[in-house]
Amino acid sequence: MSTQPSSSNRPRHGGPLLLVDASPYIFRAFYSLPSSMRDKDGKQANASRGFADFLGKLLTDESPSHILVAFDGSLTTSFRNEIYPAYKSSRELPDAELMAQLEACYAVADAFGCFTCIDDRYEADDLVATARARFDADFDSFAVVTADKDLTQLVDERTVFYDFAKRARLGPVEVHEKFGVHPHQIRDMLGLAGDSVDDIPGVRGVGPKTAVALLGAFASMDELFDDLDKVKDVEVRGAKTLGAKLEEHREIAFLSRELATCAFDAPLDVEDASGLAWSGVKRADLDALLEHLGYRAGVPRFPALPNA
Repeated sequence: MSTQPSSSNRPRHGGPLLLVDASPYIFRAFYSLPSSMRDKDGKQANASRGFADFLGKLLTDESPSHILVAFDGSLTTSFRNEIYPAYKSSRELPDAELMAQLEACYAVADAFGCFTCIDDRYEADDLVATARARFDADFDSFAVVTADKDLTQLVDERTVFYDFAKRARLGPVEVHEKFGVHPHQIRDMLGLAGDSVDDIPGVRGVGPKTAVALLGAFASMDELFDDLDKVKDVEVRGAKTLGAKLEEHREIAFLSRELATCAFDAPLDVEDASGLAWSGVKRADLDALLEHLGYRAGVPRFPALPNA
């Protein structure tokens, strides 16, 4: 039996609870910073140093009361490959120099005093989504810190999508303005149009514009497929034959939506919201780690951050 307190007697925090998807920022650092950055052992350290810079700036700017940093246990596979083996199959294997820095990135997040989580079967997206659902009753607001558009499906009146690099915060209105669909329709849009980046097939011949038009006329993919006779009335190219095309690819559309949907049952090794509390950095660990990474400028860069 779970020992997690019931929602009626849990303490409520103002928030926002920061839910950080680490991968986009690790990748950004690896591909944007020079490979000549080396640690004390002579190993490449651009990803770990860049990630440290990102996380330090985030904590400085936001000064959160609670934070979770989620990592991808595997950059190429997840439980989705059990459903659809071709998922992410066309991606090249991650650069060995990047893979070699992931452990240092985990250490960076820990030294900054953040709760970290990782799983081999579930992606960072799923860990973030699970945390958003699990701690719904504990916080007034949430911020999903990522550059991955797929996580806009979590946006609601209490949850913003925060692209830290662009300093862009998207609520429900901004998501609709940017993508043409409401946050709860993001997974439907991906189900219809697919996503070539993740090898999600979608319906052949249905692109993003057509998917947006369909979801403007129908509230969801379920409503769309329940009434395909009305598709001919949607103002979209090829509307007269689109209903038959959708019927032919019904199964792959729903499979694609399943692949694009964040899981809410990923394992999180935290009992309650107190496990996500951020009280400051582990100063000695952080300074020693930054020194080892050859990031001497990082040691005096974050003195204003409190010590845990």
